[in-house]
Amino acid sequence: MDLFGTAGIRGPVRDRVTPGLALSVGQALGSYIRDVETDVVPTVVLGWDGRETSESLVAAVESGVTSAGVDVLRVGELPTPALAFCSQGRYGVMITASHNPPTDNGIKLFEDGEEFDSGAEGEIERLVTETGEPAAWNEFGTSGLADELGTYRDRIAEYAVETLGVDNDEPLTGVSVVVDCGNGVASLATPQVLRALGAHVVTLNANVDGTFPGRESKPTPETLTDLRTFIRDGEFDMGIGHDGDGDRIVIVGPGGDVVHEDTILAVLARHYVADSESEDPVVVTTPNASARIDEVVREERGRTERVRLGALHEGIARERDAGTGETDVVFAAEPWKHIHTALGGWIDGVASAAVLTGLVASAGDVATLVEPITERPYRKISVPCPDAAKTPAMERIGRELPDQFPDGDVSTEYGVRIELPDASWVLVRPSGTEEYVRFYAESDDIDRIVETTRAVVADAIEASR
Repeated sequence: MDLFGTAGIRGPVRDRVTPGLALSVGQALGSYIRDVETDVVPTVVLGWDGRETSESLVAAVESGVTSAGVDVLRVGELPTPALAFCSQGRYGVMITASHNPPTDNGIKLFEDGEEFDSGAEGEIERLVTETGEPAAWNEFGTSGLADELGTYRDRIAEYAVETLGVDNDEPLTGVSVVVDCGNGVASLATPQVLRALGAHVVTLNANVDGTFPGRESKPTPETLTDLRTFIRDGEFDMGIGHDGDGDRIVIVGPGGDVVHEDTILAVLARHYVADSESEDPVVVTTPNASARIDEVVREERGRTERVRLGALHEGIARERDAGTGETDVVFAAEPWKHIHTALGGWIDGVASAAVLTGLVASAGDVATLVEPITERPYRKISVPCPDAAKTPAMERIGRELPDQFPDGDVSTEYGVRIELPDASWVLVRPSGTEEYVRFYAESDDIDRIVETTRAVVADAIEASR
């Protein structure tokens, strides 16, 4: 059984993420908690997004957890980062498929504010395949309700003020923002936080609707057409687009153009490294992230370390364990998804919205904020590849692609990544969820790098079929 992808369990509700699977995962989680917790068994907080199928899966997970002898606290419909916040000091389950279509749903597991690592996910997967015994009849867990969304929103507003280093509780006064929530649960957090900080906020698609009638849940330049037009035709400082569960964020400038996700990542990395008092400030990111991040972090006397996609929390732990007393992981991110480590160990698009809006307010406008970031042409290419051919194809790519770039530094830890002396780079990796081998490239000579890489990848796939 292969349950977990790069972001929990996710897929169609009719044949993959069914109520039966949710019940089994709940039972497995309860058994896991009882196995690892030797003293007081902590509560599992349970939240969900606005999908039509979420409440059915919530009921199944709740039944599974309580039947294993663990208590459940329902915290309601809320963004994934709010559920992660609620899981501090306890365990958490979020029912969400993030930016997937409405036919899908998913399950994310948390412990103490962080997503389960690969080891814990593997143990849950093992327990799902076993037929476990429920707790004794008089040891079943209990269920309760709590409203913690307001506490989360207050904490994000407080954190933004702390991060921006201002003495003003409303540092966004005078800033006008359009927030497109995509009919997702960010509707319940981002507009409210920005208004609490003083911003003038106009919303699009801010009614929670699991059919996503306003646009596709994944925020991209193509799906954010209405937001971009609204921004371009109005007088606004910036726009913000979220996905279905509020962990992703996209920024739109006043001209209606989407700011590249790696540029946003670099802006935040630069801010956190510059603001750090550590002698060894570290930014953790992923292999597909741009070299522009490394450049700005080096300029601020920090360092960048990479970890596989979907494992930012593991990278943070690795750097903290390997570092000296002066090491401080000040920020961690992959494109569109950011962990504000001083806030907690979870991905939080609502916190990013508050901090980025504050940085725009300080800089004066989006253009001034991103001006220090060097952008080179960037491409992302998906090449069809059967799952069975991925491993032999990647082995061949690992042997042959470096020969095409003899001056490059090669890393094969997370796919095949080659960095060239002029800050150009290319990464080839197999998709973990679809039948593709993907490659990413960034260079002033982008056409040459893409053509060279595409030829090697295509030949390797064809030879591996």
